[in-house]
Amino acid sequence: MRGGREEIKTSRAALYAGGVIPIDAAAFESLVSEALDGVPPELTALMQNVVVLIADEPPPDEGEDLLGLYEGIPLTERGGSYGGVLPDRITIFRGPTLRYARDRDEAVREVRITVVHEIAHHFGIDDDKLHALGYG
Repeated sequence: MRGGREEIKTSRAALYAGGVIPIDAAAFESLVSEALDGVPPELTALMQNVVVLIADEPPPDEGEDLLGLYEGIPLTERGGSYGGVLPDRITIFRGPTLRYARDRDEAVREVRITVVHEIAHHFGIDDDKLHALGYG
């Protein structure tokens, strides 16, 4: 926890050593948008005070293999007086995702998995449950 906000990270133990998939920032943003569009509307309608961001790299203290990061207070932990606060943040990291993927199809799949994984944290679902569901 930092400043009363929970941080939940999505990372991979080993990055693919074959190089970086050539997907520019605009195309990567489109992949994230498509992944968000794939989330059922009944779930996105329940998301409260959260923003999805894209960054090239995670902060140096977070590790180079971090694909996504949820920073905030999960919905399950918010009290009745929750308001007037900055939005929770979901950040998807382009560099590690493209270094991890072997090809464009795998990059698309990893973006989808990471987006769903971080949204699930917003709903209070922990890493153990996500791994069991295949979103680890």
